[in-house]
Amino acid sequence: MSRLTREEILARLEKLPDWHHRGNAIERQFDCETFDGSMKFVNAVAAAANAADHHPDITICWNRVTLTLSSHDADGITERDFKLAATVDTLVSKRSA
Repeated sequence: MSRLTREEILARLEKLPDWHHRGNAIERQFDCETFDGSMKFVNAVAAAANAADHHPDITICWNRVTLTLSSHDADGITERDFKLAATVDTLVSKRSA
């Protein structure tokens, strides 16, 4: 999969307003309220990532989880990153419903 241009990245971020372009990645921080909430969220993300065969970098700080998505094989951001970001956003909306 080919790397997206800066313009393509910015256009796709308009549809995912909670995600931010940071270097060769897109990133989002999630407030999970508790450590248990963070772990449940990370497990749900892991299942989605395994299904997509695309795995984010995950940082857990008690009640906060930061996901960083980058396609290392393309040395940057690809469509695959945005597909997983959208899937994660769907998980979040289901969790808060």
